[in-house]
Amino acid sequence: MAEEQTGESVDRRTFIESSAMAGGLAAGYGTLGVMAIRFLHASDGDAMGWQFLCRTEELTIGESLPYTTPSGAKVVIARQSDGDTASDFIALSSVCPHLGCAVHWESQNDRFFCPCHNGAFDPQGNATEGPPAAAKQQLTRFPLQVEDGLLFILVPLQAVLGEGMQVAAVTKPLHHDRSEEMEA
Repeated sequence: MAEEQTGESVDRRTFIESSAMAGGLAAGYGTLGVMAIRFLHASDGDAMGWQFLCRTEELTIGESLPYTTPSGAKVVIARQSDGDTASDFIALSSVCPHLGCAVHWESQNDRFFCPCHNGAFDPQGNATEGPPAAAKQQLTRFPLQVEDGLLFILVPLQAVLGEGMQVAAVTKPLHHDRSEEMEA
């Protein structure tokens, strides 16, 4: 009878040892597999890249250029002065941080305006009136660069890299004329 208990005890011990070894191997190889996949398919979520907007001469003071980034963000680009450097232009999100309404440039008032709750932003994107000013919010700013008279914007490339190449939506500059607004 003692031999039967010893036989059962050895089988149980062997089973437990084998199970522990198999579990350890599975965990080790699983971790190694996950690390290999992450290494081979690195995340592109933080990738940024320069996208062409327009020739600097195509955008004059009083005009704005609506732009949609490859990831879908709505941006408005405006010329602030006559020079041909990046500091003569500004690119701001055209989405109000208060409730997500569309913001547009009003050259006659020298401001970005959100009609939803009369939110106003100075030319640098800082809130000056309405609920955004009360909450000390500002429009998201996008870096710009000028090379050989060409204007570029730095944008997230997640949609470009993640879903295949997409064409960014760039339209013709919009001229904001005060006489057009008075007629309407």
